[in-house]
Amino acid sequence: MMNALRFILLAILLVSCKQKEKSHPYTFYYWRTHLSLNNEEKKSLDQASSPFLYTRFFDVNKVNGKFQPVATITKDETFATDKSIVPTVFITNQTFLHISEQEIKFLAESIYRLIAKKAADYDLNINNEIQIDCDWTAGTRDDYFQFLKELKRVSGKEITCTLRLHQVKDKKETGIPPVEKVYLMCYSTSSPLETSDKNSILDIPILKAYLSRLEDYPVKNIEVALPIYSWGIITNHLGKHKLINALSVSDLNHSGFKKISENKAEVLADGFYFGNYLNKGFTIKVEEISEDQLKDVLLFLDKKLSHFNIIYYQLDSKFVMTRNLNL
Repeated sequence: MMNALRFILLAILLVSCKQKEKSHPYTFYYWRTHLSLNNEEKKSLDQASSPFLYTRFFDVNKVNGKFQPVATITKDETFATDKSIVPTVFITNQTFLHISEQEIKFLAESIYRLIAKKAADYDLNINNEIQIDCDWTAGTRDDYFQFLKELKRVSGKEITCTLRLHQVKDKKETGIPPVEKVYLMCYSTSSPLETSDKNSILDIPILKAYLSRLEDYPVKNIEVALPIYSWGIITNHLGKHKLINALSVSDLNHSGFKKISENKAEVLADGFYFGNYLNKGFTIKVEEISEDQLKDVLLFLDKKLSHFNIIYYQLDSKFVMTRNLNL
């Protein structure tokens, strides 16, 4: 009897340890316009356990009724990797407003041609996948979904897309995209340009509320995008906000600032700070994401999803130098 009890306890312990040791292959988004890698970025990319790198090729917007590629990538010789490149294209939601069937076909063909051209021009080892990033809404969903189908037809590639939190919560209104794999964006839980005490990059209670029924989402192949970026939100005397990228709490330990709280400071004198001219009395609120926060999100998602890979946003030495990404 005692031996049987010991066996049961040992089995429970082994299962518990196995659950705690659950790991997720990871890689990165690369979101800069000019493709280049410094030594720290190369090292971090080489250590990534996933064979892919999700690389933004260009954005698409509609200007004066015409589709236009924006900030198309360029490349220098430092951008060399054994990772398979997954071309990623961001398309504004307004691009799909009042779009005709013929324009949908034109857009799909144009995007695929430009992806193929850039891959050939820069000798990029691209994967058999194209990822589309679009914050579609109930009003644009039908045309956006038709575009995804058309892009699959003209390219012959696997077409995947990003999935925002509200598109999970409000899936009846926003619809289910016609793809076999989606990338759940676990960040941007609110706008940084609104006055709030919340962390706009990632507020975990908001994320958990929006994803409370994630296990019911019809697309079962779900990968997870997690934030490792940071920024400073500058607020002027009129309450207007702007962002300075890649600031950390340590940047607030400056003789020109008076700390208000752990992540907030007031500017004491007019001058240039972090390449920006700031006036006396402006405030700086730093938002960044800790390892504990990321672990909290992963523990929550592990209960919702049987398996997923992680794509960190984004590959930049400012964000990867001091992080343990093998969570």
